[in-house]
Amino acid sequence: MSKSLITGGLGYVGRSLARHLVESGEEVVLLDTSSAAPAPADIRESVTVVRADLGHMAEVLEVVRAHQVDCIYHLGAMITMPAEANPWAAYDANANGTYHVLEAARIFSIGPVVFLSGIATYGPGAPETVNEDVFQSNPSQIYAATKIFGERLGEYYHQRFKIDFRCASLPAICGPGRREGLAAYPSLMVHESVRGRTCTLPVEPESQLPFIYIKDVLRCLTMLRSARAESLKRCVYSINGFSLPAGEMANAVRKRIPGAHIELLADEKVAGLVRRMPKHVDDTRARTDWGWKAEYDWDAAVTDFMATLVTHPDLYP
Repeated sequence: MSKSLITGGLGYVGRSLARHLVESGEEVVLLDTSSAAPAPADIRESVTVVRADLGHMAEVLEVVRAHQVDCIYHLGAMITMPAEANPWAAYDANANGTYHVLEAARIFSIGPVVFLSGIATYGPGAPETVNEDVFQSNPSQIYAATKIFGERLGEYYHQRFKIDFRCASLPAICGPGRREGLAAYPSLMVHESVRGRTCTLPVEPESQLPFIYIKDVLRCLTMLRSARAESLKRCVYSINGFSLPAGEMANAVRKRIPGAHIELLADEKVAGLVRRMPKHVDDTRARTDWGWKAEYDWDAAVTDFMATLVTHPDLYP
């Protein structure tokens, strides 16, 4: 039985990935900060939770040594808004944390290391469609800068030390439980409408970002981890899900939830940020090299999202 370590294991993607791996029969160790919420009740007895600081090398090395893991999913990071509030802490967690994880993989001969990056690494001036060839210029936030650093450092460790570093650069993530951040608006449309509440969002009907549904995120990460090393032509892969304007996304929710009251009242700061971001992702290389293809478009995501909220109201109150 394989054993995986998930850094940021009590975060949104980490919890979902932990459930997915446990259901697949894996042993799972979750590393997160002492301030993170406890593991969800449905997996609490099936995972090992370790409280540690990614910014402290000794703590990271000890977790990896003590638990003898086979794979590291490196998801841990301070996200955009908290990172902007404290860029010094964000550098420590995101940049130093990635260095410490890669050093642990080098010292203890662990691989693969699957790293999570994303659309935020493309700053103002990026084209509407991005892929691995688009230069990640002018990052306007410390989160983006540290993610670019993580991608490049992983590539260096792959070249210099033969670390099996694999990075999925994802669109914005949507799904049950996603409520915070610039790109949470599709998830809030469904959450609030299912509960019969008015949903007022700070974007305009024309606002458009590339998204990926959480279940496709889990498929992507585990597929990338399992891909044969000889089939991978690069370390970093751009990943696509779906992309359509916020107004069309809202209409899709209204079709499935009669009476859904979704208001798109643009806040210029938020809508302006969205306008400057890419609208599409070209994932040709991931499709060619290891067979990636998203299973969920927005219509399928809404259907599954609603069913999940009904089936597991305790997990998504």
